[in-house]
Amino acid sequence: MDKSLINKTALVCGSTQGIGKSVAMGLANKGASVVLVARNEDKLKAVLSELSSEAGQKHAYISVDFSDYMNVKKAISTFVGDGNTIDILVNNTGGPKGGPIIDADVSEFINTFNQHLLCNHVLVQALVPGMKQNGGGRIINIISTSVKQPLTGLGVSNTIRGAVASWSKTLANELGQFNITVNNVLPGATNTVRLQGIAEAKSEKTGIPVATIFEEMASESPMQRIAEAEEIANAVVFLASPEASYINGINIPVDGGRTKSL
Repeated sequence: MDKSLINKTALVCGSTQGIGKSVAMGLANKGASVVLVARNEDKLKAVLSELSSEAGQKHAYISVDFSDYMNVKKAISTFVGDGNTIDILVNNTGGPKGGPIIDADVSEFINTFNQHLLCNHVLVQALVPGMKQNGGGRIINIISTSVKQPLTGLGVSNTIRGAVASWSKTLANELGQFNITVNNVLPGATNTVRLQGIAEAKSEKTGIPVATIFEEMASESPMQRIAEAEEIANAVVFLASPEASYINGINIPVDGGRTKSL
């Protein structure tokens, strides 16, 4: 049994459902202790009870709302102030509502920028000193294939995801010397609550049945299906593993080949 992450501690954002939950469970299965981060404490407790602890891990959670990056900064400062360090940081935040970029209110850009880039940034600033102290670390950002090819109807998301990708590449250049790698996982259409919501919103607007919309999404991939959350999580777990020690500053699409560029 592969327990290559024993004695490592991972902090996983947005970990009560979807991709984040699958990542947390995947890392725990490899022996890591996991700190879950999300806003709903009841859901955090429920996921905590599902995590494997057969390698003697000590899991925990932080309840915080990412709608205000100062809340996140305060929560992570308290966590670090208690003497905790993190080896693996997984930045993962739900995306904004869809719609044409021309119709987006300025507040949508500001809110999404705060929830994604600024929250990611305060987490990194708080946790990198501990990674340096531990001799290295992994920062893995779950973004979107839109950083390579903008997605129709997701104007605000396309814009902010691109900013996060550039921020990530800059970090990779700066932190590599400390044995801290920074990489991005780019999910394609994935069977999550968020995708269901996007499909339902499109259905309400167009009258197209949700099932048909999912079929259309699946047809965009050469594999003719959408991903399961566990398939995205597998890429994250690999980047956190010892086998990925020299992979740094890259985007890894996990989209079944949907993205047209290399």
